[in-house]
Amino acid sequence: MKVLILSITAGQGHHSAAKSISNALEDRGVTVKTVDVYKQIDKNLCDAVNKGYLISTKHTPKAYRAIYELIDSKKAPATKYSLQSIMGILLAIRFEKFIEDFKPDVIICTHIFAAQVINELKRRDRLSNVPTIGIVTDYTIHPFWEDVTYIEYIDIASELLTQRALMKGISEERLCALGIPVQKKFSTKRAKDDVRSELGLKNDTPTILVMAGSMGYGNMPEIISGIHRFDKDCQILAVCGNNKKLFKKLSTSAPSSNVKVYGFTNDVDILMDAADCIVTKPGGLSTSEAMAKKLPMILVNPIPGQEDRNLEFFLNNGVALSVTKTFTIEEAMYFMFRDEERLELINRQLENLAKPNAAADIAEFAISLVK
Repeated sequence: MKVLILSITAGQGHHSAAKSISNALEDRGVTVKTVDVYKQIDKNLCDAVNKGYLISTKHTPKAYRAIYELIDSKKAPATKYSLQSIMGILLAIRFEKFIEDFKPDVIICTHIFAAQVINELKRRDRLSNVPTIGIVTDYTIHPFWEDVTYIEYIDIASELLTQRALMKGISEERLCALGIPVQKKFSTKRAKDDVRSELGLKNDTPTILVMAGSMGYGNMPEIISGIHRFDKDCQILAVCGNNKKLFKKLSTSAPSSNVKVYGFTNDVDILMDAADCIVTKPGGLSTSEAMAKKLPMILVNPIPGQEDRNLEFFLNNGVALSVTKTFTIEEAMYFMFRDEERLELINRQLENLAKPNAAADIAEFAISLVK
């Protein structure tokens, strides 16, 4: 059996989801090829999309939010003359030969742009016998998923998103709420004291994991200072991602010896095991990892658009607190750790919402489509 997983470079979440599914399939003896569709078609196109996403979300967030809101609120489905339809047609023509050569039994798309390419090929009856699964990697339904009507199955993060999908015109029989796929290492949790000892941390001191995402968003120095204003003895694990400037700044000017600074790391699962709480932006993958680890969340600096929707989902489900201009990190810490009943409620809700085995479940579902 062969599975083709298609993604698009725009942040790291879509590729991370693809990798998690790929690993789960390979564990089951399936041959897997993972491809960045735009990179396969044209490297310059791939670079342009990636850079455009980074610039728009980090440097012009208000414009990005306005465009996202406009697209998300559209009432009518895309026509064959719309820009995304024309792009889908052009890219599908250039990508068809690659798929013919690989001959997949199942195709999985972890980004809507990839799904648009496959949707166009299926519309033209090129892949009529190949079942396809679209993976939505946030706690919302991104714009354009309602337009890929030839994608047979759409995996959503939670059963609670079913109503939103129905409102967008996606039929319930196409939905499978298997969750956002995360690496297997996030599905288990080690004893907190053991991990803290390995990391050289105190076992009896509150430990807060602060993450800025793979691109190092947000004002992490101010967040760390705010946490210490609440409790100067807190241990803080600060992960700067790929932001080398932030890493250097924190490494040389951390306000306390209780701050351990990390750049990009593959050991986030270990840091989560050591922590009592995570402070992070509400990205789809990072929050899914935190929920798989049953780690209470304080959410900051959402990227406009999809992460605003993620924030709403977590707040409405009672698994997170949100820092705003008028509700500081100190207040959020106080709410989290000075109300034991609230913390117990958050932990119960995390248990209800988490889908730590999503990657394995998606892999089994894909295999079942061929059987």
